[in-house]
This record gives sequence, structure tokens and C-alpha cells, in this order.
Amino acid sequence: MDFFSGPWSKKNNNLAIQDFLSEVNLSQGQRHRSPVSWGTGCKFLMARKFDVKRAIDLFFSHESTREKEDLLSIDPSDRYLQKELSTEKFTILPGRDRSGAAVALFSARLHQPPQTTHQVVLKSLIYQLDAALESIETQRQGLVFIYDMTESKYANFDYDLSIKILNLLKGAYPARLKRVLIVTAPLWFKAPFKILRLFVKEKLRDRVYTVSVSELITYVPKDTLPIQLGGTQVPCHQVWLQLCFQCATNQQPDPCIYFISRLSGPGANRGSISRSISTDTDNHISDFDSESSKDTVNEKHTNEDREKEKEDDMEEESGKPDSTTVVSKEREGQKVGNRKRKTSESRKHSSDLSTVNEAPPETLSEEMPRKKRPPSSGSNILDDSIHMPDTNGMTVQELLNKVNSLKRKGLVGEYGSIKMEAPTGTFTTSKLKANLPKNRYTDVLCYDHSRVTLPLIDDDPTSDYINANFVDGYMQKNAFISTQGPLPKTFVDFWRMVWHNQTKVIVMTTKTIERSRMKCGQYWPNEEEADEQFEEFIVYNNGMSQNKDFIETVLMLHNTNSGESRQISHLQFISWPDYGVPPAAPFLDFLFRVRSIQEKATKDMASDWTGHPLGPPIIVHCSAGIGRTGTFITVDICLRRLEDVGTVDVRETVRRIRSQRAFSIQMPDQYVFCHQAVIEQAQRQGLMNSIEQIVLEDSDSD
Repeated sequence: MDFFSGPWSKKNNNLAIQDFLSEVNLSQGQRHRSPVSWGTGCKFLMARKFDVKRAIDLFFSHESTREKEDLLSIDPSDRYLQKELSTEKFTILPGRDRSGAAVALFSARLHQPPQTTHQVVLKSLIYQLDAALESIETQRQGLVFIYDMTESKYANFDYDLSIKILNLLKGAYPARLKRVLIVTAPLWFKAPFKILRLFVKEKLRDRVYTVSVSELITYVPKDTLPIQLGGTQVPCHQVWLQLCFQCATNQQPDPCIYFISRLSGPGANRGSISRSISTDTDNHISDFDSESSKDTVNEKHTNEDREKEKEDDMEEESGKPDSTTVVSKEREGQKVGNRKRKTSESRKHSSDLSTVNEAPPETLSEEMPRKKRPPSSGSNILDDSIHMPDTNGMTVQELLNKVNSLKRKGLVGEYGSIKMEAPTGTFTTSKLKANLPKNRYTDVLCYDHSRVTLPLIDDDPTSDYINANFVDGYMQKNAFISTQGPLPKTFVDFWRMVWHNQTKVIVMTTKTIERSRMKCGQYWPNEEEADEQFEEFIVYNNGMSQNKDFIETVLMLHNTNSGESRQISHLQFISWPDYGVPPAAPFLDFLFRVRSIQEKATKDMASDWTGHPLGPPIIVHCSAGIGRTGTFITVDICLRRLEDVGTVDVRETVRRIRSQRAFSIQMPDQYVFCHQAVIEQAQRQGLMNSIEQIVLEDSDSD
């Protein structure tokens, strides 16, 4: 007998529900809202073990969250909700844990942040959780939440959404959260422990676990888990959605026809699930806009790499009580950078591209002037970037020693190993028939997970496409937009992108024509005081200044729909030779000119810009948007890190950029040049001995 049963408990529970409803419905009346039912009151009280005050607090927290996120009205026929439900990223399993708790499963690899919104995802969760709570056994025994990160990438991880989900579960939803199981957390997730620290408070301290797939059966029975998590259960998400639809439309289905009750035995009611729920809702479910099969290229590790990961993880967790709990793994205030370093080269390859550490390197160049990080104007603006200071970097002197040791041949070989790595995402949208003509090159597509999306025109689903990807800068999320040289048919889309992202600076690293080949369309008026119109946008050339190595043009972009005008700086670097790379000095001068103009433009925006203090995304393009574009971004990131903490990591920077804009840094010469440019700038600033020079056996271009 538990606290919910027995005559004494039932009597007191009824009194508690009356007290709860009395106070809550008084508030509901004052806000002109419908009164809360007895059943709803019971759910909130069960979630707080019939503690009236805590249940009331939970109710108002729940209402506040739904208001804040615009979740008060959930229409089961909404097509966006239906599409979200059909992804199967979140579902409730038919089985239960050994105590009878319901098991919710969120599969991170199926979440594509650009393809949905936080509101729709949260509606999907609540829509399904509400159905799960129709079961009395779920109300009594609570909820286990499995966050499956198997085969997920950094691009699948939405930090802000995760915070909202976990805050909802831990204190704003009427379900007893018994345990959170994070399965196969990648290294980039383990390192900062940002999301897990949300739980290192109060009673949730002992409820969060990071586990492997093999360890999962310690917490959830094998016959409850789906096959992909080592269990025996065959997925039945469509059946579950039918039950959810019946609950949402007040058809009052019996949850027992779906759930396997631990109270009555593992086989109870299981055989009749499909037949029992087969109703007219089949037509509703079949109309879901489920995605077609995707051409997915997954990054895979060798068995040897996986074994090394296991060994390293064991080393990290050894010597600590209960190595599965989050709190015992990572003590408050402990620096991730103090963990034992990985020495295996194969381990470096297998670690995720987006590994970040909060702790700065332990050893920094004493000569390097340390700059303070720019203040953040938002909650997670700095920390969301995949380029953060970590302990893998080297000083510029160490970088010079590395270059002189490897020579050009060694650096080319290092670049070759990066180039051999498979893409880390899919290109589904780029491959759509309607979008193929918008790609300048058939083999240069943009990732789905980081692509720039444009506002839809007349509800045309393909009108949001442009061959462009967001790329993080140093401690700045979405600092850049890497894109191809615009085609005549995409000129309008390009200016829509400029306008929609509040861009103030455009960097062009190619000429429009090179070696008699069209590299980029003339998407802006190239004569002073000339103007061109691209549908709703008028672009006016307000003046040009010619430098030996670059052309600077001031453009006025006028939106005829809104009547608003914005000043845009267009900087075109013209000293990049047809083959190879430019001299480092003029390239660096150009880069710092870009920074200076961006800084002034951001300052002039004043209160109109509320994002990162370094300003809105800088659009960078060449012809394909990967070679020279990637080189420019790589050097900028490396130099900003050098200015901040005195170290650089060219190799890892390139790998991470390629995780957001596929195939960035197109040629070996460009990879070598990134090293040369960083060393050149360090010498120009007096950060190292200018007498020491780079010595390459062969500096000729391929």
C-alpha cells in the first residue's frame, strides 16, 4: 500500500483536492478562465505527493510556462504539429520501468533545429505527455525520461530548446519526474556539462544519469526498450499517436490498451493494441507530412576508436563514487581542462567537431596580451559557438615549430586526413528538384542542419532556400554566413538574406570573372550613383574606394515593402591569384579592414541590434563559398582566439568549420596559408621573434 491508497489516505487526498481546487479556481475565475476539473487537480497533487502548497505552485508554474511559450492552445489537426509528431523524435513507449513509471524517449539525432520551432516541439511533447497522464498508473508511478544521443551530432543539439524541455519537466509539468537517462552522450556534450548542471540542484541531484546503451537495462527493463537501444520492443509510434489523438479530441480511450502495466504483468493487454485503437483516426495519422528517406552521410568511427573512447571515459570517471551520476562525475567548479588528455591521433579524429571546454588553457604564451571577452547581451550568446578556448591549442611559437617540422608536405598530408572525413550532415533541401538550379555547382551543396532559411513567399516551401550556411565565429554563434557567389536567378534571394539577417558587411574574395570563367554574378551596381532593383529591393551604389588589394563599396539597400533603408559595406578582395593563395600581408590588411567596418556598423546600429556584441552575421562568399571563404573565416577565428587566450588550433578550427559548411578549405594550399597568415600576424604584432621564418620545402601551388 502506498500513500495514494487506503481509506485514510483516500479521505485526506480528497480533502487535499478540494483545497487545491478552491484556491486554483478562485484564481481561474479572476482571470476569466474555465475552472480546473477534479481529475486535473488530482494529477497536480499526485505529482507533488498531495502536498497542496507544492501542487498549487506547480500548477501556476505550468500555466506560466504554457503562456510564455504560447502553448495554451494545442490543435491536434495543426499540420506543423502533425509533421513534428511524425518525426518520431519524441514518443512514449508502451512498456514501463520496473516500478511502473511511463518511459518517454527523445531521440536527439532526429531533431533538425532549422526545420521546426521551439513552440512546435514543446507542443508535441505536451500533446503526448498529456495523453500519457490519462493513465492512473503513470500519474502514480511517474515518468522516466530517456534522452538518446546515439549517433547525434552537434547540429542536432539545440541548447535553448533543451533548457526549455528540462525546465518544463523538472518544475512545470504535472508528472513525477523520477529519472533522466542520457544515453551515449558524445564527448562534446560531456565536456562542458552545461545542460546537466540544470539538474545539480535540490532533489534532482541524484536523478540524472549518463549511461551507455548496455547500461540502460539497469534502469529500464529490456522488454520495455526499443530494439535500437538494446531492447526487444518493436516501435509502435503510429499506434501511440492514435491514442494521443483520441485523448486530445475527448474520445476518452482506455490507456490500458496501449500501456503494459507492471501491476498486472508484462503481457497484459499487449496483443490487442493495434486492433483496439484502429478507428477513423487512421486517416488522420496517414496524412502526416512525414519526411521522405534522406541521403544521409554519417560520420563513423572504427572499432578501435570506439574502444579508445571507452578507455578514456573510464579514465575520466575512475576514482569517483558512482561513476554513472552526473554530480559525482563532475564536481562543482571543477575544470574540464584538467581531465587527462587524449594522446591517440585516432582519438582526435573520432572526437566530435564541436568539442568545447569552459576552462581556458593552463599554459599560455606569456607575451600574448590578454583581451577580455566581449560582454554578452543575451543569455547564451557566447557559449553557443563551436569555437571556444580549450586545452588543445598551441602557442604561435609551437605553431611555427610544427610548420617547420612538418614542412609543406606534412601539412598537405594533415589536410588530406581532414578531407577524408565524411560530411557530418545531410543535403536533402539542396537536392530538391526546385532548388537544384539555385546551386552554382552541382557538387557544392549546403547542409540541412546549418543552412540559412529565408522567409517563405506565398507559402511556397522551396522559397526559403539559398545555398548558404551559418558558420560560428570565435565565441560567437552564427558570426558568418558562408555562401556561393550569387547567380542571376538568386540575386533576389541573396538580398533577402542580407535583409533578413540584418547583415551590414559583405565580404567577396573573388572577381566576377577569372580566367574567362564566370565566378560570380554582378549582384550589385558596380558604378557610383547607379542603382538596380531586385523585386522589392533597390540597391544603390553610394560610393567606391579603390585600394591596391581590395575595393570598398558603400551600398544603400532599400526595401520598397517597408520603406526602410540600410547601409551595407561591400568589400571585394581582388589580389587572390587565379591559382594558389595571396601574400599574407595584404590578406591580413583586408581582414582587419573588414573587422573595423563591422565594428563601426554594429556600434551605429545601437539599440537596433540586440545580439552578439560583435554584430550580425558577416556574409562571406567566393565562387563556391567553401575555399577562399573558408580560408578567410579560419584565419579570423584563429586570430581572435590568439588575441584572447594566446593559443591557436588551425586543424581543429578547419574541422569544425567543415561541420557547418561542408568541404570548407578546398585546397591544400589554402590550409597551408592559414598557418602562414596566423604566424605572419603574430610577427607583425611582436608576439614572436620576427627573425624566425617559416621554412617549407615546396611552396609552389598545386
